[in-house]
Amino acid sequence: MMKNFILDVDTGIDDACALLFAARHPEINLIGVTCVDGNTNLTQVVKNTFTVLNAAGAKNVPVAAGATRPLIQQRHTGAGVHGSDGLGGLSSEDLDQEMDPRPAVEMLRDLIERSSQPVTLIPMAPLTNIALFLRAFPETAKKLERIVLMGGSATVGNATATAEFNVWHDPEAAAIVFSSGIPITMYGLDVFDKLAMTQSEARALINSGGTCGEFSGKLLDAHFSSDVTRFPTLGDYGAVAVALYPHLGTMKKYRVLVDTTFGPNRGQTICDKRPFASLELTGHEKGSAEVEVVVDIDVEAIKKLWIETVSGE
Repeated sequence: MMKNFILDVDTGIDDACALLFAARHPEINLIGVTCVDGNTNLTQVVKNTFTVLNAAGAKNVPVAAGATRPLIQQRHTGAGVHGSDGLGGLSSEDLDQEMDPRPAVEMLRDLIERSSQPVTLIPMAPLTNIALFLRAFPETAKKLERIVLMGGSATVGNATATAEFNVWHDPEAAAIVFSSGIPITMYGLDVFDKLAMTQSEARALINSGGTCGEFSGKLLDAHFSSDVTRFPTLGDYGAVAVALYPHLGTMKKYRVLVDTTFGPNRGQTICDKRPFASLELTGHEKGSAEVEVVVDIDVEAIKKLWIETVSGE
């Protein structure tokens, strides 16, 4: 049976890898995509999303725009990693897709309410849209099968020493999502970075002969030609892979607390790994929630699945 997925994105290169897979895999029914400010500004995120869906041959997937900034703090971007357009210079201006007229939270409501099958929501961006949706339509949110999000970390951060970018960008929104009571799987930075790709793999995709495969290879290759010393990773795509095939990930349940203080650990996802943590909660621990955390993945199987999906015609 096909699975109904909705992706929430701030389309940079890593989101693009996930979108390409979700739009093309035969067992995924991508019923909608919502966009939020993050890797780049919201207007550019929408353009990037249409560019990617066009490359995947998925022009009919509805795309809605959401929040233009975090709930409280000032916005930040990931231009240093994703390029000035957020897509490694591959964003297209020559597109004929039209954005859905509904705000992102309303499109989320409608898609979930009208779906005859369970819906999994996969946010791969700052969680501003999702927090606003949870607050605006809590009864609809309860109908979600689960939320599988790319964000947070059980170890180190990238935006800061302790905080991963998506959560750090809007910690208050993340706290709302994590404490929502909806089943949550956290696919964090720990596993995100494991899906590293080589330049030879990127070049093989460029020369694969298919439109989607060539575009996918160019996305990865953009990392190698950037000034940023960072290996290309399939990143966000891994969250979609484990949402589709949970056996590809190793999960552990931890109580997770999002640090919303304005100190050096703001945006950290504190994973309580103590064996006795569930016995008694005291102090700030009472604000934590039990979350399924992906602690390891089958790297080669997940990479092979992506390459075969995006390069196949």
